[in-house]
Amino acid sequence: MNRLQVCVAFAVLVAAPHVARSEKQPNVVLIISDDQTYSDFGFMGNADVLTPNLDRLASQSARYVNGYVPSSVCRPSLVSILTGLYPHQHGIYFNHPPPGFGALTRSPDIGKAEFDAFREEAATLIRTVPTLPLRLAASGYRCFQTGKYWEGHWKNAGFTEGMTTAEPSPGAKNGNKTLANGDVVAHGNGDHGLTIGRETMQPIYDFIDDCNETPFMVWYAPFLPHTPHDSPKKYFDLYQDRTSIPKHRVPYYAAISQFDDTVGNLLNFVDERGLTNDTIFVFVVDNGWEADLARYRSAIREWDHTKRSKRAPFDFGLRTPILIRWSGRTKAATYQAPVSSIDLLPTLLAATRIATTSEKWPGQNLWPSATGSSLLDSDRAVFGEIYPGDATSLGHPEKDVAHRWVRKGNLKLITTHKQGAAQSWGNYLDGDAVFDVVADPTESRNLIERQKLLTEILVLRRLLDDWWNPGSH
Repeated sequence: MNRLQVCVAFAVLVAAPHVARSEKQPNVVLIISDDQTYSDFGFMGNADVLTPNLDRLASQSARYVNGYVPSSVCRPSLVSILTGLYPHQHGIYFNHPPPGFGALTRSPDIGKAEFDAFREEAATLIRTVPTLPLRLAASGYRCFQTGKYWEGHWKNAGFTEGMTTAEPSPGAKNGNKTLANGDVVAHGNGDHGLTIGRETMQPIYDFIDDCNETPFMVWYAPFLPHTPHDSPKKYFDLYQDRTSIPKHRVPYYAAISQFDDTVGNLLNFVDERGLTNDTIFVFVVDNGWEADLARYRSAIREWDHTKRSKRAPFDFGLRTPILIRWSGRTKAATYQAPVSSIDLLPTLLAATRIATTSEKWPGQNLWPSATGSSLLDSDRAVFGEIYPGDATSLGHPEKDVAHRWVRKGNLKLITTHKQGAAQSWGNYLDGDAVFDVVADPTESRNLIERQKLLTEILVLRRLLDDWWNPGSH
């Protein structure tokens, strides 16, 4: 599906009548972790990190343990969840529009008006593609945005209500940015919405209570366990006597436990309101993050992330568990076949009975597997693309793409695009690479020269180019 096809689909959507409902449609709660490596959950085998509430949710869910996001940085990944499209399709393949975050925040010639204008030009892109909240709202849902969200005002993505307005928040601990000329602006990653989870859950509770019999969607994407890892002392205390845990991981683990606590509070609130059997819960991570002992940032007293996690083309930045639970409808089971976050939109449209058989999406509908009525294709290929955080231009992903990747079976091919430079952006790889991600989960042994894999590598290259070939532009 190219961008023209997306726009045609969008025109069909807005012209379509509301879907008739013979019974109450389920509520939808999307829980999105911010910067957490796929392995850092109790239910994924990490015995050090404490995630009892997520473990409980996982035990009751369809568990897709080889889930992927297309890109290992938050904004394009979040928009892929919202749209069911890859970054080169929805057009938001960056965190920051031109001229880039450094120039936007450090130039004395850029004040709030100029900063807002640059960000608004990019934030309006999402208005041109159909989103999950837009689809749900057209079918009578109320849709509430909270937490991490880069697309300007909550209305831009089709939410009916929300917390993020693209304006700075007085006294905000997170979400504001001071420019070189002293103006205070909304950073762009969620502004007031970033209080959710870290400071309060009340806006979500009030929204759910106000919905009464109206079906609702909640976008719960707290700024957790994202840095700053400044969780309340009680979460650090959970790890105080666990001497086997390296000290550089403790602040990150404390933030994970804080996030897990909020998930438990949300699950309990929905249950106390008698809505558990009427609500689909979905969990996914926007991208991975791993603390690096060798990268301590003394100015802010924080450890930075490893080069194999956030922003990188490796599984420690791209993999995520995906959980789907609708009590009484989904089947608690573990699925090993690779899936993608772009599958969530068609899955939820099917579960809420909004999708039509004529609609085509690049992702797959996981609902039949989640309910136990069919198996997944274990030989499916999943894809993605890596970009710098700053875009050089809007509307030209082929000019900025640094890596493309495809996983099929145990093998993962990563192609490297240097864009005319001596080395690739981030210097993650000097050239193309192939890894057996099952036998070699750290992706440390490049198999690209293995003659016995030549046929498999050629198949992966063909799959990747058939999916998207930026050289064809």
